Amino acid sequence: MSKAAHSAARHPASRMLILTGTALVIGAAASLAAIALVELVSALNTWLLVAPKARVQWEQIHWLVVTATLLVPTVGGLLVGLGHRYLSPAGRPLGPPDVIRAVQFHTALPDGRSGLISTATAALSLGAGASVGQYGPMVYLGALIGGAARRLKWGVPNLAEIAISCGVAAAISTAFNAPIAGLVFAHEVVLRHYATQAFAPVTVASATGYVIANVVFDRPALFLVDFAGVAHGYEFALFAVLGLLVALAAVGFMRLLLWAGPACARVIRRAELRPAAAGLVLGVTALALPDVLGIGTEVLRFATIEGAFGQGELVILIAAKIALTALCIGAGFSGGVFSPALLIGSLTGALFWMLVSGTGGVATSGVAVYAIGGMMAFASAVIGAPLTCILIVFELTRNYDVTITAMVAVVFSNLVSHRLFGRSLFDVQLAGRGFDFSLGRDRARLAALRVVDLASEEAVTANADEAPGAVAARLERRDWRQAFVTDGAGRLVGVFTPAAGEGVATVGAAARPASLVFHEDTDVASAMAQLRDFVGDAVPVTERNSGRYLGAVAEAAVVSAWVDQSERLREEENASL
Repeated sequence: MSKAAHSAARHPASRMLILTGTALVIGAAASLAAIALVELVSALNTWLLVAPKARVQWEQIHWLVVTATLLVPTVGGLLVGLGHRYLSPAGRPLGPPDVIRAVQFHTALPDGRSGLISTATAALSLGAGASVGQYGPMVYLGALIGGAARRLKWGVPNLAEIAISCGVAAAISTAFNAPIAGLVFAHEVVLRHYATQAFAPVTVASATGYVIANVVFDRPALFLVDFAGVAHGYEFALFAVLGLLVALAAVGFMRLLLWAGPACARVIRRAELRPAAAGLVLGVTALALPDVLGIGTEVLRFATIEGAFGQGELVILIAAKIALTALCIGAGFSGGVFSPALLIGSLTGALFWMLVSGTGGVATSGVAVYAIGGMMAFASAVIGAPLTCILIVFELTRNYDVTITAMVAVVFSNLVSHRLFGRSLFDVQLAGRGFDFSLGRDRARLAALRVVDLASEEAVTANADEAPGAVAARLERRDWRQAFVTDGAGRLVGVFTPAAGEGVATVGAAARPASLVFHEDTDVASAMAQLRDFVGDAVPVTERNSGRYLGAVAEAAVVSAWVDQSERLREEENASL
């Protein structure tokens, strides 16, 4: 990029045009890609006899339906496992946690090949009937399209991160016909701020996705509900109780998801075979309970209809869906958790309504509002996006009463789940990889910086058998007051100061233990806390296990890194066009 072009891009008008144009292109591309993914999955469901309508059409040929039920998820799982093992450099499915990490730490997404393979295996997983969701792959696909903007050198700050968020917003907007929810999801889950610089283009991208899905292609709504209003004031207390109970179910679901992966790895050593084994278990279960197959859109809609399920059916289906979703995701099927969370939550809400209205004999406003409240309370606890879930309800139903009831359930659900588990499944997964957002974005970024990378090249080191005079002269030349003494194996012995060298033959004899030592895994956030009472030139860094000296970090370097990250965060959160 030329200097003139770079200078022009810095002008607010130029930045506005670049961001708007980028948002339009990415929004359109992400929306079309999301629609293509949904249509491909729908076609596979029909061809492979996963869709309920297809199974009914072929039910006269019983052996064919049984064979497809067993073989399709098993063979599909094997192909997914082989695809990850031999075709994907990442070797695993990619999803929202990878998107969040890339945006929050200003790094590139995993390589494009891994992203494409992950999307392809997600389509295969969903098409073969795995109990996983489609919205996670759609989010990653949108982010993958937006991530292409990282190659553009147009001089616009944060362009890559904004472009990724544009792709995410367009994908969610397309999926739910909900542009406001798409906008909020991108800010609430991915960006985690509402700076004007990002808010404007993400809004454009989300609106573009909605126009393409709703105006150009006339995509159907996820569900349609006719609700006259809450008939009894005490039902708002019931909605709060529903939120509390759903939160407990969501916490159990998320913990099971985290446990399933390591458990599958212990049972089946070869990673490429785990999805096939999970597919076989799914197929056997589906012989008796076919509703566990696939995304479960039809089941989700039936949950809002009174009399569609019996009480016992709901209990069995909820338990089966929770267990099989954890198994499929833990075994390595590609897919998200949002769709299963919506289904499990809606069934839980319907079951709660049945117990209150039927067994308890309490007059209520019908099953639909409880199913929707449970659905969004469960999903919001899992993905950590309460505002998004509330807005999805409003945009899908255009009904304030339904939205308010869902809002009550969502709020109480998040109060409990955040306390017992964490902000979301995504954040807990990232924390397991060493990126902890529980104390805020600034702490997470500082925790990603290692103090060993800040080691000073000017630090003075000395062998333990050196003469104090020679080391003191070296210190004087470099204007340092202390040297770091190592033994013959390179291990830290201590800290030497010229004043302590009088009357001794070697610096090793005069060295005193360091008052503070950092290790190779010490991050800037924890280093700042340890520096409160430190006095000295620098802090030595050693290997935790061997004690080998790695360098020394000046206190000023740690403080500068903290200030730089804090300033960058503030600029990002308050950036305008």
